[in-house]
Amino acid sequence: MRSRNARLAALRSFLKYAAHHDLIALAVIEQALSVPMKRFEKPMLGFLTREEMRAILEAPDANTWAGRRDRALFNVMYNTGARVSEAVGLRNQDIVIADGSAAVHLLGKGRKHRSVPLWKPTIVLLRDWMKRLSDSRPEAFPFPNRNGGRLTRSNVTQRLDLSVVSATQSQSGLNGRSISPHTIRHTTAMHMLQSGVDITVIALWLGHESPATTHMYLEADLSMKERALSRLQPIETMNTRYRPPDPLMRFLQSL
Repeated sequence: MRSRNARLAALRSFLKYAAHHDLIALAVIEQALSVPMKRFEKPMLGFLTREEMRAILEAPDANTWAGRRDRALFNVMYNTGARVSEAVGLRNQDIVIADGSAAVHLLGKGRKHRSVPLWKPTIVLLRDWMKRLSDSRPEAFPFPNRNGGRLTRSNVTQRLDLSVVSATQSQSGLNGRSISPHTIRHTTAMHMLQSGVDITVIALWLGHESPATTHMYLEADLSMKERALSRLQPIETMNTRYRPPDPLMRFLQSL
């Protein structure tokens, strides 16, 4: 339904332009513009608990090259809330680790740049991983495939699936769930929101063009709704029993 609506929006834009240049076809254009958008139900936003996220981050085998890479990659994705395309597109020069501060420079949608600070555990993990890279050139990939090239979206999905299977042993709630790299991005936003981070800051963190996009996390967080409900005390009302007047009772008895 989303793709249908996107095509319809593009068609409407063209028809509005055409209406100013072809008056003869105005009746047909108006008829086409009257076609409504298709309504659809938005799926529930999927995200992980802190325990589930921790289990996935710790699942890759730290004794193997691929496992160490996956640990570093998934931690960066969770720390920054990066889209999978942003994460696999990183270069060594995009990860800046200096004394007292560190950040990742991401290139997002619309070729918009944003910088996201790194947590100390992520810094420690990245420092150790980047020391093991065989290609330290600024333009090289910090999370390469076996050949030193760029990971694909499917590569990341496959590696994440393996970590989820391993994490299910300690977190049974992961069993049977569909978890994609984008789930990590949702999880970052939800955990920030639950920690009290302002929604405008989360929008900047994730690279949303408008904070309105970030409002879906407010809608999805049931725990925040429950806390709001607990603060709103119900209005106490007296439950009184209805007593009909005597004339009404005499009328009913006479029937």
